[in-house]
Amino acid sequence: MPNENIRQLEEKIAYLERHVTEQDKAMLEMADDIARLRREMLRFRERLSDGGAGSGPEERSPVDERPPHY
Repeated sequence: MPNENIRQLEEKIAYLERHVTEQDKAMLEMADDIARLRREMLRFRERLSDGGAGSGPEERSPVDERPPHY
């Protein structure tokens, strides 16, 4: 009987250790996602503070673009 109790405790400990490891991995992934989202948010804020004008030609306003014959 005592051996059975020890075995059950060992199984529970092994399960909890695996669970903690999986949670650590998930936390690291979430931290990476949060960092990426913060960088994206800062870029969007910068674009908004610049009046929404981007650096690429597809993001420029047609009003600001000169006609091709000039």
